[in-house]
Amino acid sequence: MRLLLVSANRERSPYPVFPLGLAFLAAPLRQAGHHLTALDLCFEVDPHSALRTALVAEQPDAVIISLRNLDNVTWPDARSYLGGLRELVQICRVADARVIVGGSGFSLMPLEILAACGADIGVVGEGEELLPLLLQRLAQGTGIQDLPGVVLPGKASFIPPHTVAAIGSPDRELFDVARYLNEGGMANLQTKRGCPFSCSYCTYPLLEGRQMRTRPVEEIIVEIRSLVDDHGVDYLYFVDDIFNYPVGFCEQLCSAMIEARLSVNWSAFINPDFITPPLLDLMQQAGCDAVEFGTDSGSPPVLRNLCKSFTVDQVRSASQLCRQAGLDFSHYIIFGGPGETEETILETFRLMDELNPTAVIAMTGVRIYPGTALYQTALEQGIITQATDLLQPTFYLAPAIREQLATIVTEQAMQRKNWIVPGLEVNISDAMLEALRMFKVRGPLWKLLKRMGRSRIAPLKQ
Repeated sequence: MRLLLVSANRERSPYPVFPLGLAFLAAPLRQAGHHLTALDLCFEVDPHSALRTALVAEQPDAVIISLRNLDNVTWPDARSYLGGLRELVQICRVADARVIVGGSGFSLMPLEILAACGADIGVVGEGEELLPLLLQRLAQGTGIQDLPGVVLPGKASFIPPHTVAAIGSPDRELFDVARYLNEGGMANLQTKRGCPFSCSYCTYPLLEGRQMRTRPVEEIIVEIRSLVDDHGVDYLYFVDDIFNYPVGFCEQLCSAMIEARLSVNWSAFINPDFITPPLLDLMQQAGCDAVEFGTDSGSPPVLRNLCKSFTVDQVRSASQLCRQAGLDFSHYIIFGGPGETEETILETFRLMDELNPTAVIAMTGVRIYPGTALYQTALEQGIITQATDLLQPTFYLAPAIREQLATIVTEQAMQRKNWIVPGLEVNISDAMLEALRMFKVRGPLWKLLKRMGRSRIAPLKQ
């Protein structure tokens, strides 16, 4: 078949993100004998015109649209991407091609999104094994209703998808790796899938399963070497939910990177519960120059309510190790979860003052998704009902703090120059991000905060 792969993501804040999901799909689709063309809409000035042009030029038998996110997950400045997806599907209707929608964003609410966007078929979860089989059935004219993970219009349910046992390597040749490096400051790389943890709001276990599956270390090293040698990549971001778990795998990968003498720096999300001085030293020897913690809160009761796997003391210890090692580090905070009060907010600010990280990135409100523990909490507390349309950005805001949340966080963050609060635009705005990219920064932009003299709201906003 002639296939047109469309990356629908156009969000560039804080970085344009390389379409890794479609790159993972490309290899098995090529192997199955399909002719592939890709259209990445991230940098298109007129995405609709670009899609129409591609449809005429390629005459595809099927258009496969990847939806990375349903919205920008930012309160109160929430932006839904569903309308954009619907427009893309409508444009594809002029072509004699089936329209198939998938991706992590689609997989969050597949029945609802398929009905809303009007595509012919939906693919839930990992598509490397399912999509070639689905296309084979379509070419043969045989039924597809029995395929796990396939969603069809008008159906009230679908067979749950299977997870991919052996994760392959992405084929990036269809996409402009250099542009993502130059405008995003890094290339992304995935070493594992699945999450055994139980954070109350998190969708990783829903999308990738709870069983963690790691890629062969040798294949990862080959991929990194190709990025460095073939694409000029000098900075990587590991997109794994937790880079340092399992610890043994992290050690093997870092040791292999050191042995391979790869000329690349990198950063990753890590869990404070699995970090030790020897492991941190190994990571730095392998090129790590920054880490990010998904800390969420500095209040023990709120951490428990969010079902985090670590304690405040572990956050404190991990931060001290980073400072002693001279490693830039940031903490990601989510304000407004179950049990949040003004005092727990101030408790989090006090902890961050004590730890003094390079940056604190704080979100206000917790996006509610079906299938999560937070969804059940929100139902029980009457924050949502069964009829609430969660396709639209819907956030949990603790009743005790709902009205004052934005004011308290803004006032406190403005007193600290190392805080970034998207949505409330403290030390961040789209205009500022675009300006920073002019300097060809490598790695996380939050590392630049230590150069700022004071905090401000919506800098450079026009």
